This record gives sequence, C-alpha cells and structure tokens, in this order.
Amino acid sequence: MTAPLIRANRNYRLLILSSTVSRFGDGATAVALPWLATLLTRDPVLISLVAMAGRLPWFLFSLPAGVWTDRADRQRLMVRADLARMVLTLMIVALILSTPGLSGPALLFPGAGGAAPVLALAALSFLIGAAEVLHDNAAQTLLPSVVAPSDLERANGQMWSANTIMERFLGPPVAGLLIAAGIALPFGFDATSFALAAALVWLMLIPPVPLRPRAPFLKELREGVDWLRGNRLILRLAVMLGLLNASYMAIFTVLVLYAQEILHLDSLGYGLMMAAGACGGVLGGLASPRLCARLGLRRSLIVALAAFTASYAVFALTGSPVVAGLAEAVSAAGSMLWNVATVSFRQRLIPPRILGRVNSLYRFLGWGSMPLGALAGGAMVSLLEGPVGRADALRAPFALAAFGTLLMLVYAARRLRID
Repeated sequence: MTAPLIRANRNYRLLILSSTVSRFGDGATAVALPWLATLLTRDPVLISLVAMAGRLPWFLFSLPAGVWTDRADRQRLMVRADLARMVLTLMIVALILSTPGLSGPALLFPGAGGAAPVLALAALSFLIGAAEVLHDNAAQTLLPSVVAPSDLERANGQMWSANTIMERFLGPPVAGLLIAAGIALPFGFDATSFALAAALVWLMLIPPVPLRPRAPFLKELREGVDWLRGNRLILRLAVMLGLLNASYMAIFTVLVLYAQEILHLDSLGYGLMMAAGACGGVLGGLASPRLCARLGLRRSLIVALAAFTASYAVFALTGSPVVAGLAEAVSAAGSMLWNVATVSFRQRLIPPRILGRVNSLYRFLGWGSMPLGALAGGAMVSLLEGPVGRADALRAPFALAAFGTLLMLVYAARRLRID
C-alpha cells in the first residue's frame, strides 16, 4: 500500500527523500554529540548542558516560529534552515580540530578538552536547535499541502518509518565506526546530509501560495492561542506530550553514561543498541496507520503509554545490553504510534491558514519542557551518586520516567475522552 503514494507524488517523494537524507546524518550526530561531550568531560551536569542547549530553542522559539512559518514561503524556509545547520555543524568540526587531544582516534582521549570546549559545543548545539525549530515546524506544516487529507496517516507513517531507519538504525552504527576513526567524521557526514536535503527540497515544484497581509505579531500569535484554548483535546495532548518529552530527555541525557558504565559498551556497541531500538521504530511506523484505524486515537495513546512505561522500567532494572536494546525497540514503537496518531489528527483538524501557529504552540507545550528534562537528568545523577552510588544514580532517571508515564497511562485510561 505504501509504494503508490511515493511513486505518484513527486513532491512527496522529494520531501521524504530530503527528510531521510538529513535524518541519516542526524542519526550519526545523535550518537556523536553526547559521545563528544563525554570525551571533553565526565561531569553529568556539563554533559546534560549540551543536551539541554540543543532543546532549549523549542522553548524559546517555538511561538515566534509559528508566526514566521505562516508568514513565509515554507519551502524556502526549510532550505535556508538546512543550509544554516550545515554551516553550524561544520563549526563543530572546526571546534574538534582546534581542541588538543581530539585530533586522533577519539576513544583514546577521555576528558581531553575541559569546560571551555563543552560550553562552545553547547552554544553550537543551541544554534543548530534553533534552525531545527524553524525547519521542522515548516516541514510539518507543508505536508498537508503535498498529500491529500486521506493520505496523512499513510504519509506520516512512511516518513517516520524511513526517518527511523536512517536516524536510529543506520545512523548510529555508522557513527560508531566513524567515531573510532575520528570524532570529527560524524559531524562532517551530517553537514553533507544537510546540503543534500536542502537541494532536494529546493527541487520541489509547489505552486506559490499568496502570502496574506501581515497583522501585528502578537495579534497573529493570539489567533493561534485562541484556537488552541478552544480545543481542549489538542491542548491536553500537548501537555501530555510535554511531560513525555521531559521524561525522555531526562533519560536520554544520561543514556550515554548508562551505556558506558552500566552496560559497558563502546561507541560501536552504543550505536548498535540505538539501532536495535530503531527496529521497533520502523515496525511501529509501518503498523501505526492500521493500528490507529483499528484502535482509534484514545486506545492508540494508551498502548503507546504502556510501551513507554514498560521500556523505562526495564532500563531501570537491567544490566544486559540485549535487554536494553529490546526495551529501546519497545519505546521507539510506542513513540511512532503516538506520533502517527496525534500528528495526523492535528494536521487534519487545524485550519491550514493557522496550522503553523497552532503547530508551534503545540510544540512549545510539547517540546519546550525538553531542556528542563535534560538538565534534570544530569542533575539527578549528580545529586544521587554520593548517597546511593554511581550505578544506582544512573538508573534513577529511568525509574522516575517509568513512574511518570505510569501515572499518565492511568489518566488516559480513566479520564481522557475523545469524541
């Protein structure tokens, strides 16, 4: 069922190809960035600062990004954002080459750089995250103008499955191999992927949409706020997503230390664990359109929350890389189901002329919590490693995340009502 949509729709074909190319590079960076941070410092707070910096733009810029997306040519906005990310990623390469001790195989030089390069890395991560906010909001807003409303679940499922294959299945093991050869290589690979992604989006043939006259910024933003306040279901889903993403970032921040010190993995092993999780994401993305049709929105969300709770609990208890990889697969499958269900529902429901603004408000609530979660994960490990020991401190964020998602599961089962 999936092939005809890609074959018949040139713009969608270019869009999904652009997305998968950039996600391939992102998958390498997702492994390389925290690994680079651990080579510069072993302080969990400084490591979490890098993760927090990359997600902070979702809190700071989500709201204005929505207004800019509705005002601008979304295709051009995506191209410019990808080119900006290309330049900034090359600056990380320059940072690595200028840091003593990181010019050879990076695994030989833990703690080589000190605090100053970590702060520079955090600053670049912040700027890349700012460009990502603009790109992703424009891309999600552009999709309903590329495919028919009846194809949204299928298009989203295809795109996220392809993205997962690249970002979490192929990217991480490639990153593991590249890191062993030189820590700068994954970032050079990602910069190349951004250049190719920008070229593919530029080739899309989308009829120009007349831009509406601009109203004052706050008035345009208020229009999106009023719509979201009037739709209590979308608002509740945004708040739930915020709690889920905060929990996820709390564990993702310390996952690299967990993999090194609890699972005793090297960079290739860490990449393979992430790739194992991607298998669950791919299967989840392919199955989600049918599951959503069969289960409906409410039960789909309940299944996703159950997957999150179970996987986080397993991480808190296991010391086996194989079991951890299976838990990552369950979590990724749940994430795919949640995204396909909620994003397609939102794209179909929100009026096109304010889709950018409402999407940005939704993401402000749903993604703005991520920097707080990232910082909380590192701070929790730092505070607990004295009283309970390093190993139990690294497990603590997973245990807390499991408890939090369990509470949301109970809430969804008992109180979430969807007409």
